[in-house]
Amino acid sequence: MIDILVYLFENYAEFADQPQPDALARKLNALGYAEHDISRALHWLTELQDAPRDALPATQHAQRIYTAQEQDKLGVDALGFLSFLETAGVVDAGLRELIIDRVRQLADDPVDFEDFKIVVLMVLWCRETPLDPLIVDELISAEPPQYLH
Repeated sequence: MIDILVYLFENYAEFADQPQPDALARKLNALGYAEHDISRALHWLTELQDAPRDALPATQHAQRIYTAQEQDKLGVDALGFLSFLETAGVVDAGLRELIIDRVRQLADDPVDFEDFKIVVLMVLWCRETPLDPLIVDELISAEPPQYLH
């Protein structure tokens, strides 16, 4: 499923540029993606599109406490990276919660850090969030995260 999400990001400049789901499913099938993966990816994207856009108000002094289940699912690297993105002003509380929701829908437990970054990229892409090229490089880089203290 993650491979399909990467393909979509690489081949459609804007989220809205994608073909309709039926046409997209046929195209992905013709490219050799498994029917099960196509179905899961399109369902995941539909849920992402349908998620409320104003989930949480932005507050500067709020701190997110993660449950043990969320900590296990995300892992230390993903939690640190998500905190970095919030501190850098790339995501607000609403986007953070949407990212966490979309990660919860992945089968892996814990979620691979590279897959986590793809989820972040897809959420930002779907919400048409303007991205600094350095953030995009960080999201698509296979290198371990480097945080400045």
